[in-house]
Amino acid sequence: MLDKLNIVKQRFDEVSDLIIQPDVISDQKRYIELNKEYKDLRALMDEREKYVTLQDRITEAEEIIADGSDAEMVDMAKMQMDEAKEQLPALEEKIRFLLVPKDPEDAKNAVMEIRAGTGGDEASIFAGDLYRMYAKYCESKGWKTNVIDLNEGTSGGYKEIHMEVTGEDVYGTLKFEAGVHRVQRVPQTETQGRVHTSAATVMVFPEAEEFDVQIDPKDVRIDYFCSSGPGGQSVNTTYSAVRLTHEPTGIVVQCQDQKSQHKNREKAFGVLRSRIYDRELAKRQEEESAKRGSMVTSGDRSAKIRTYNYPQGRVTDHRINLTLYDLSNIIDGDIQKIIDELQLVSNTEKLKEAGETF
Repeated sequence: MLDKLNIVKQRFDEVSDLIIQPDVISDQKRYIELNKEYKDLRALMDEREKYVTLQDRITEAEEIIADGSDAEMVDMAKMQMDEAKEQLPALEEKIRFLLVPKDPEDAKNAVMEIRAGTGGDEASIFAGDLYRMYAKYCESKGWKTNVIDLNEGTSGGYKEIHMEVTGEDVYGTLKFEAGVHRVQRVPQTETQGRVHTSAATVMVFPEAEEFDVQIDPKDVRIDYFCSSGPGGQSVNTTYSAVRLTHEPTGIVVQCQDQKSQHKNREKAFGVLRSRIYDRELAKRQEEESAKRGSMVTSGDRSAKIRTYNYPQGRVTDHRINLTLYDLSNIIDGDIQKIIDELQLVSNTEKLKEAGETF
């Protein structure tokens, strides 16, 4: 393992030198990429330091034990060696996961879209519940959320709601939430007390930088209209909302959260870039998941991934057969335990695929 870590250290030293070079600093794309790589390698170097320290302690203890001239020192050395050897397996496992090549998209911010599916008004209410769940989760992570566009349901919730999420490793965390979410409960509108099944679709896109996707302005039709959401008279009486239609792909994006037409247009173009970028990413994910036989990060947006069963107070993630009887906390934003399990399965699959032996 140390040989592998020493190779990584060589690259870390190279990157450390590169990010202070004037020609790299002036190249925005390369500078951002190298900074991300530096951050990932820095985490590995911290663990390498711990690993080297433990190995040195074991070597030192073995020398004292082999010498055997001081009984008290030998006893202390044995204790030191046992402690170090006890810590090694967990540290080695952590290093193995850190050595798995990271998806370059994972560090990006994300755009999240939640749409009501089958189930009428109850589906819209459920979409609203999911939005609040994610908003609370993002808040707990210290991430910023901003609603870009929404279409309210007739009995509450949302027919659809789009938000951008900014923070650290946002897409790498939220990408596991993409797919169809089902809810089983007695709807507010149900008078007979019967349990109904409704659904909502969650889509998560990595936020594309301008240099990730080049959009020809001639390919985009731009329409301006009055905002329909909350925001006071000035929002509803001026043509500040923007709708973009990308002719080659048929993708339609709109933004109405800002009072400024210019700001809405800028945001809408950002979302359009992310939607186009995500199309290619989805194809790649589907190919990769087919190779690995993985459903954790497949590109299939129609896959049913999770069920929220209110009568039994349980949440089941169907991809990894995980069931938790903690629905009230989960729907209140406590979804980290589910994401941790999904990330663990994904990383284990990548480790097997890499076939690394350390």
